[in-house]
Amino acid sequence: MAEQWYNLTKKSKEVMCLKKLLKYMKGYGKECILGPLFKLLEASFELLVPLVVASIVDKGIGSGDGSYVVKMCAVMILLGIVGMVCAFTAQYFAAKAAVGFSARLRHAVMEHILSLSYTEIDTLGTSTMVTRMTSDINQVQNGVNLTLRLLLRSPFVVFGAMIMAFTIDFQAALVFVGVIPVLCLVVFGIMLITMPMYRKVQAGLDEVTAATRQNLTGVRVLRAFTMEKAEEQAFAEKTGDLMEKQLSAGRISNLMNPITLVIVNLAVILLVNIGAVKVDGGILTQGLVIALYNYMSQILVELVKMANLIISMTKAAACAGRVERILQIESSQENGSLVPGSLCGAVEFRNVTARYHGAGEASLERISFRAEPGQTVGIIGGTGSGKTTLINLIPRLYDVSGGQVLIDGVDVRKYDMHLLRRKIGMVPQKSVLFKGTIRQNLLWGNRNAADAELWQALETAQAREVVKSKEGELDAHVSQLGNNFSGGQRQRLAIARALVRRPAILILDDSASALDYATDARLRMAIRNMDNPPTTFIVSQRAASVRYADQILVLDDGDLVGKGTHDELLKTCSVYQEIYYSQFPREVSSHE
Repeated sequence: MAEQWYNLTKKSKEVMCLKKLLKYMKGYGKECILGPLFKLLEASFELLVPLVVASIVDKGIGSGDGSYVVKMCAVMILLGIVGMVCAFTAQYFAAKAAVGFSARLRHAVMEHILSLSYTEIDTLGTSTMVTRMTSDINQVQNGVNLTLRLLLRSPFVVFGAMIMAFTIDFQAALVFVGVIPVLCLVVFGIMLITMPMYRKVQAGLDEVTAATRQNLTGVRVLRAFTMEKAEEQAFAEKTGDLMEKQLSAGRISNLMNPITLVIVNLAVILLVNIGAVKVDGGILTQGLVIALYNYMSQILVELVKMANLIISMTKAAACAGRVERILQIESSQENGSLVPGSLCGAVEFRNVTARYHGAGEASLERISFRAEPGQTVGIIGGTGSGKTTLINLIPRLYDVSGGQVLIDGVDVRKYDMHLLRRKIGMVPQKSVLFKGTIRQNLLWGNRNAADAELWQALETAQAREVVKSKEGELDAHVSQLGNNFSGGQRQRLAIARALVRRPAILILDDSASALDYATDARLRMAIRNMDNPPTTFIVSQRAASVRYADQILVLDDGDLVGKGTHDELLKTCSVYQEIYYSQFPREVSSHE
């Protein structure tokens, strides 16, 4: 009993979530009224058809009046045409409202996701967000569309047919009164059972989406390690589990049609039996019995439609709950209000500790250093030492767990995040280019940049030759993720994109790993020789890339174990010595 109450409460919450999302229907009030209204008009004409058929049978065929039959058939055709026009009109308004609603909802969800911090995005996961944005919102859209078309029409026809039956014969109409509650009990009972099952189906879809994304993005690795069969098997298990969940829900849902058909056919048998007795006694005509049968058939059709509508609404409610839960997530970061002016680029870490959400140990412990404006700071350390975590704290992609990160003497949490990030140029580990043109990608750094500024940024990033290789055109095509460029070309274009902004702080997170040593050296020299060079943070596994930095930070398992110049660290820091001499053997370095 408690479990049933819990499930019922959960379902009501999902319905409430669907109601909350209806605020995105604002502006479609006319469509929401006209769509159901035209459906009711269509239903009204449909309810008249059995009476026309009864008239044809009793007055036309019964008396042998052929002209009357033709005339009433024309009336029936006219009713069909008018009903079809009303149906098309209703479909137009319902589709317009549903599609407009889903477009607004999808935009709102995307906007909300982009407002979340990296912590929430990491927790949600990419596959979950993709499923919410696509499959879930599509289900909600279908639910809204069907609701506008059928939510009023089906009950209207059901009860309208019952009322019309009462106008024909009271005793026969009692069959309708008895069968409708039984059918409603079946429909709503199946709905209550299938709602949690469809929720599990959507959760299973998340897992399949995640597996699909992982396999498609890592297809080269799969082939390199000949793991196709293993991944195919794992994927088959996930899709098989999803199929079982869908089949389980489908089996119960599919019971609705045969059960309702059995109930209605039993009612038809009873109705025909009553009608035959009354026809024999001269109380009813044959045409009226046919009309009663037609009304029962209409009730059957409409209840099947209502059943399908309820299933769709069940799915829509479950999906609406999943979408609403995304919208209810609040960012863990509070935006500051201070507007950063012309930043000098001084960066200071004061006893900084950083810990990822749900992690047992801190990724950084008590980090303190200061970078002066225009300096180049190298950050080096082993895998998992906290290099990326450190530089992610500067633009507030994550917040510190303890201590302070200051820019120009002000805690970064006091700045407006969006305005602060416009002052920072960041090139992440994975260089991502977007489908479009080279120009469009570069303008992400500064929408108002002139071509001369774009070419200057390309020159500094050693990417001019990349553009020249594409016929020298800034409007050269860039495929999705920049897959028509090599890894080194993508890195240089990503660096150019960051330089177009002319940032006060430039962060290069292992973003020259695909460059040869000579190009890497020219890149670092070009950045140093810029007018008003930015404070530059270079994260790298290469000792050569940070060797000539003004200051080098050496990280080991989240601790700052060394800080100074190259020569100083070679004398005082064993971790730096190990990294450096692993890349430059002692006998080579001794001759430098």
